[in-house]
Amino acid sequence: MMAADRGTLLEVGKIIKAHGIKGDVLVLLSSDRVERLHQGSILFTSRGDLTVTRSAIHQGAYIVKFAEIADRTTAEGWRNTILSAEKVVDEEEGDDVIWIDELFDAQVVSADGQVFGTVVSVEENPASDILVLDNGGLVPLTFVVEVVANERIVIDPPAGLFDE
Repeated sequence: MMAADRGTLLEVGKIIKAHGIKGDVLVLLSSDRVERLHQGSILFTSRGDLTVTRSAIHQGAYIVKFAEIADRTTAEGWRNTILSAEKVVDEEEGDDVIWIDELFDAQVVSADGQVFGTVVSVEENPASDILVLDNGGLVPLTFVVEVVANERIVIDPPAGLFDE
């Protein structure tokens, strides 16, 4: 397998702690793509690549065995490690997918050029994830009509969204 371009990786989870004595770890997955933890999957970290040998759901997280982590002592050393992976694009999703990493630091504007602020974070919300702007403004993703990665987000806001 060709090494991943580190610039195209997305954060997909985090090793929370060791689990048991045989090198298993508890992983909190921040992606809805559970195939990230299928046997043979490779996850990237700042400390090196990890290969999944098995995983199982456990109380909202996953117990994962990585080939590179042999025992509990080693597993403890991986606590709080961020796990990253390459983007996965389903063919049926096409160009309509908005990647969260493309939203940060982008200026939010209306189609007529009115500037509303810059994206500093994205909050999960059951109805629609919400862009949090540097000025405290909140914009549901449902109003996004165009994204130019990390530069500009064009929105079509309803009347009153930014009224104080």
